[in-house]
Amino acid sequence: MSEDSKQALADNLVTTSHTLPSGQSYTATTGTMVLREEVVADGKFEGLRPKAEVFVTAYTLDGAEPLSRPVTFAFNGGPGSSSVWLHLGVLGPRRVVMGDAGALLPPPYGLVDNEESLLQVSDLVFIDPVSTGYSRVAEGEKTEPYHGFAGDLESVGEVIRLWTTRNGRWMSPKFLAGESYGTVRAAGLADHLQSRYGMYFNGVILISSVLDYITGEFNDGNDLAYALYLPTYAAIAHHHGLHGDRPLAEVLREAEEYASGDYLWALTRGNRLSAEERAAAVTRVASLAGLSEDYVDRVNLRIEHIRYFTEVLRPRRQVVGRLDGRFTGWDPDSGREHFTADPSMDAIMGPYSAALNHYLRTELGYANDLPYEILTSRVQPWSYKEFENAHVQVASKLGAAMRANPHLRVHVACGYHDGATPYFAAEHTFAHLPVPAELAARIEFRYYEAGHMMYVHEPSRLAQSAHLAAFVLGEQA
Repeated sequence: MSEDSKQALADNLVTTSHTLPSGQSYTATTGTMVLREEVVADGKFEGLRPKAEVFVTAYTLDGAEPLSRPVTFAFNGGPGSSSVWLHLGVLGPRRVVMGDAGALLPPPYGLVDNEESLLQVSDLVFIDPVSTGYSRVAEGEKTEPYHGFAGDLESVGEVIRLWTTRNGRWMSPKFLAGESYGTVRAAGLADHLQSRYGMYFNGVILISSVLDYITGEFNDGNDLAYALYLPTYAAIAHHHGLHGDRPLAEVLREAEEYASGDYLWALTRGNRLSAEERAAAVTRVASLAGLSEDYVDRVNLRIEHIRYFTEVLRPRRQVVGRLDGRFTGWDPDSGREHFTADPSMDAIMGPYSAALNHYLRTELGYANDLPYEILTSRVQPWSYKEFENAHVQVASKLGAAMRANPHLRVHVACGYHDGATPYFAAEHTFAHLPVPAELAARIEFRYYEAGHMMYVHEPSRLAQSAHLAAFVLGEQA
C-alpha cells in the first residue's frame, strides 16, 4: 500500500434496520473504524496517519432522544478476546442458544431474538480490541503497541471518544461494561477517559471482575489466593453432589467464614502449626473443597486452581471447567496433574463462533474474508510494563475515577462457579478499594449460580438482564 492510499484508508461501516420483539425499531451499524495518530516532525504537524482499523457493532434505538438515552460501551477480555460473549450472550438484541452444562445442544446451535436485551434501555457499542474480531493494525504498522495494558486502553478509549463525538453523544448518560480482563480495561478506561478527555461516566459494569492480580497468583509467597478460591471450590463441590443435600448458601457461608478466618491463619502460620492444628485444617479444607484429606495434606493445604479442576472429580475420571465448574469433561490421562483443556471453554466456543460468523454476514450485511478472531493468542505476550515494579492492579484507578466523579456507580457481577475470577476474590478487592464509605455505597454486587459467563445458565441470564437494566436506569432490581 502506497503512502497516499494508506492516508485514504477510510471507515468501512454497514448500516441495517431491525425490530425488537417489543416492536421498537433500531439501527445496527457494524464494521471498522480507522484510528489515526497525529504526526509531528521537527515541531511541524504533518497530518494524521492511519494506525489501526477497529471493528465495532453499534445498536441505536430509532427515534430516541440522545440527551436522555444511555449508551453502553462493551467489550470482553482475554487479553485476546473479541466482544462476542457479551454481544451474543446477554447484552445484544440477538443471542446464542447452546444449552447448558449437562444438556448441550448439537451443532449448528441456534440464534434467536434476545427479548431481555439491554438495548431496551441503552444504546450499545461493542468493541473488538486490535487483533481480535476483525480488528487489525493498518498495513505497515506494528501490533506490539496494542498488545499491552496502556496501548490497549488508549486504542479502545480512542474508539469510545470517536464514536461519542461523531454520534453527538457527549451529553448522553454513558456506561462501560467489561468482562474478565475487560474489567481491568473498564476500570482503567474510567480513569483514562476522565483524565485525558474529561469524559465522565455514569456507571461501570464489571462482569467476572479481577482488578487485583495478587488475588489469583498461586505461588509460595502468596497465601491469599488459596484462601480466596476456597468458597469457589466449595460451590463447585456442591454442584457435583459432594455436599449432600446442604443448601448452597449454607455451604458458601461456612467456606467464606473459614477462608477469611482460620484457614488464612493456618496458611500464614506455616510450619508453626501444631500437629493437631494442621490435622484440623486438613480435615476442614478437604470437606469444603470435596477432596480427600490425603490430597490436601500432600499439597500442604494449598490447592492450586488448575490442579483442583483436575482432581475434584478424579474418582469419576472427569475434570471440571475453569470458566464454569458446572461443566465436566474427560482427559486423555486420568492421572495427570493439569487438565489438557477446559470443558467449559470447549462447550461455548463452537456455538458462539458459529452464531457470530453467521450473524455478521447474513443479518448485519457485513462481509469480510478474514477470520473473525473469537479468542486469539496473537496478542501474547501481553505487556504489563507499567507494573514492572509492582503486581498488576487497577483498583487504584477505579478508586481515582470514583473520587474524581462521586456520581460514578459500579456494578459487580459474580458467578459462584467461576474458577477464573472467583467471587470471594472480587469481594476482597472491593473491601480494600481506596474510596470513602459514601462512595463505596455506590457499589453493588450481584451473584449467580453459574460461572464466568453466567448468562449461559438461563435462570442467571434472565436475572442478570434485569439487574443490568435496573443498574443503567438507576433503579433497584
